[in-house]
Amino acid sequence: MIWYTALVLAVAAERLAELVLALRNARWSLARGGTEAGRGHYPVMVALHTGLLVACLAEVWLAGRPFAPRSGWAMVAVVAAAQGLRWWCVRTLGYRWNTRVIVVPGLPPVTGGPYRLLRHPNYVAVAAEGAALPLVHGAWVTAVLFTVFNAALMTVRIPCEDSALARLAGADART
Repeated sequence: MIWYTALVLAVAAERLAELVLALRNARWSLARGGTEAGRGHYPVMVALHTGLLVACLAEVWLAGRPFAPRSGWAMVAVVAAAQGLRWWCVRTLGYRWNTRVIVVPGLPPVTGGPYRLLRHPNYVAVAAEGAALPLVHGAWVTAVLFTVFNAALMTVRIPCEDSALARLAGADART
């Protein structure tokens, strides 16, 4: 269980690095006239993602969930793939990547990298990681709950993001 705790803490450290990068990118976007949408659901998203990390450890330690090597190592591979996809998104979007929905006028839509294959690849990474990280060590209750709550959040987040991008495209077409 110690190595699993280290894995979850490594993911937490990665999330903190994301937040630092997101703050830098938000400053960049706002300095260029960017506008933020979806402020209301952002705290819910932060709570859900923080809760995932806490629940992973709590369920494994308190419920004594065992490590099943075959499925556990497969889930480690999914977690690693999700991290790879997430950072491909970050690299592709550059300064435009953020944990918030901030759009900058005048910038064309990003259609390269994973965005040439999927409309919202970062959310695929989040869903995969959110299911796989708990399942590395058999925390199936956490995996199910995160998946359900994340799906509900995405019914708000994705339309918010799509709407913000559509408004931006409409405004750019008028100028």
